[in-house]
Amino acid sequence: MAETEGEIDPAQDDRASPTSIASPVLRLEAKRAMVWVAIVGLTILAIYISQALLVIFGGLVFASMLDGGERLLGRVLPIGRGWRLGLVILLGVAFLVWLGYFAGSQISREAAALPQIIEAQAERGIAWLDGRGFAIDQGDVRSLAGQLVGGVGTVTRAIGGVFGALSTLFLIVIIGIYVALEPRLYERGVAWMLPREEREDFCITASRMAYTMRRLMAGRLVGMVFEGVFTWIMLAAYGVPMAALLGILTGLLAFIPNLGALIAGMLMVLVGFSGGTDMGLYTIMVYFLVQTFDGYVVIPLIAKRTVDLAPALVLGAQLVMGVLFGVIGLFLADPLLAMIKVALERRAEQNEEDEQELLAEGAGGP
Repeated sequence: MAETEGEIDPAQDDRASPTSIASPVLRLEAKRAMVWVAIVGLTILAIYISQALLVIFGGLVFASMLDGGERLLGRVLPIGRGWRLGLVILLGVAFLVWLGYFAGSQISREAAALPQIIEAQAERGIAWLDGRGFAIDQGDVRSLAGQLVGGVGTVTRAIGGVFGALSTLFLIVIIGIYVALEPRLYERGVAWMLPREEREDFCITASRMAYTMRRLMAGRLVGMVFEGVFTWIMLAAYGVPMAALLGILTGLLAFIPNLGALIAGMLMVLVGFSGGTDMGLYTIMVYFLVQTFDGYVVIPLIAKRTVDLAPALVLGAQLVMGVLFGVIGLFLADPLLAMIKVALERRAEQNEEDEQELLAEGAGGP
């Protein structure tokens, strides 16, 4: 459109806007206020989409597992990275198919009978305590158990109703595969959105986080396999009921430090005492043997060389994440805490480097 006489092109208009602030002090205060408004807004947004962020983080954790397996195969198989990654995925799918085909029917029957055994043992324990003067209401115990079981559905309800658990797991797997296929692509994309002076530091932090996550997940997987297989063999050798199911549950719960071992041990002992006192004592021995070897041999050799987290800090993070996000938060509390520690350590290094530069400039001054 042609300009009419007397009109001014907005792009070339240098007159002051009615919304401009002439005072430099007021402009600075306005910028500070906008920063705080942005921080509050981002915090509210993060809380609102926290479930989705947790699923994305779960995908990153799964991607680190795939990447770690691919790197491990790379030491013995001189083939392309994509082929190694595909082989890792294929082996995982083959294991799940084997588990469902050969052990699915047996494990499903055992899983159906497990709640009845636990309930019967709990009632026996309550009766034993009641006979020794402890006033315990069975209704209160059942109500508490119902609340604990109901808490498992927090995340599934938030993400998708009845099919929430499966859809959440599916999303985690898909995100993990995509990230594992092209990890540098996503790293470059995030770095591109940062200021130039921050990109190098981001790449260093991301590299350390990836290395720590791979080592942490390697320790978790080795501990899960060891605890699951060893528990199954020891329980089956003595004839403990549901040995296969207890082995699988022990292996899966080994992913959760502290709380996972306690829950697995409680289930193991309850099932053991259903077969008599001798069997119950044997399951207690198996539990302590497995946890002692895993805690003093497996974990120190793999995980603690990379990330050494205080047990009380891990337990506190698990409790908070479990209350906020349910089971998925409980599973991801330890990896998330490890990543936060890596980021804080890198930030401390930056601060120390800045202080050394200031001291060097001061020493070299006039």
